[in-house]
Amino acid sequence: MEINTPDYSILYDTATDTVTCCGSFRLSQMEEYAPIVQLLNDVADGEQKTITLDLRKLEFLNSSGINIISKFVIKVRQQKNIQIAVKGSKQIPWQGKSLKNLQRLMPSLRLELE
Repeated sequence: MEINTPDYSILYDTATDTVTCCGSFRLSQMEEYAPIVQLLNDVADGEQKTITLDLRKLEFLNSSGINIISKFVIKVRQQKNIQIAVKGSKQIPWQGKSLKNLQRLMPSLRLELE
């Protein structure tokens, strides 16, 4: 599964169960996030044991984007049989603070900041 736009790209690699997000999520309406939400929901509904969410190349994420990532983490938490690892970058200012908040939503979430 893959989504490519001029501003961002998302790739789900089924071999590694990794969702990689690149670019900037600056969409103005929640409806514009529908393809991203659908991809994330499809991943969460799968039968994998661990999902890796790689955000190291996601340079910007607005409040709507944070909302969809948070809802994805909550959906994974509700599955009870899936673990999630989130990879972030210390070089991108928003990631340090915002990604740590995901651990409040799912305490077993493994956060890796490089």
